[in-house]
Amino acid sequence: MFLGLRTVIYHSPDLTKAKAWYSEAFGVAPYFDQPFYVGFDIGGYELGLHPGTEGGVRMGNNVEAYWGVPDIVRAQAHMLEHGAEARGPIMEVGDNIKVALVADPFGNIIGLIENPHFKAR
Repeated sequence: MFLGLRTVIYHSPDLTKAKAWYSEAFGVAPYFDQPFYVGFDIGGYELGLHPGTEGGVRMGNNVEAYWGVPDIVRAQAHMLEHGAEARGPIMEVGDNIKVALVADPFGNIIGLIENPHFKAR
């Protein structure tokens, strides 16, 4: 019934700034770019930017999704070099799986995960 993660949406009131930041930080241009939504294809998954914060959505604590990376130390350093802020250290959570959280310049949390056991389908 469920096929797995397809889309993660970050709320960013300044879509122009958010689009530029995510393009640079993730190294990819959006494939869908409209005033109401910007979509990026990140390794076969959707990273979406939505300008609205209506309905009680608060920046920074409304989503926690983890993007798979082959080298978490390198990935975290890359994000910090592009203006993200660390939200704690890289942590080994067991069985050689490592996670870290960073915040984008708009307050959204981006999870990073190095999991040698998981292969995306």
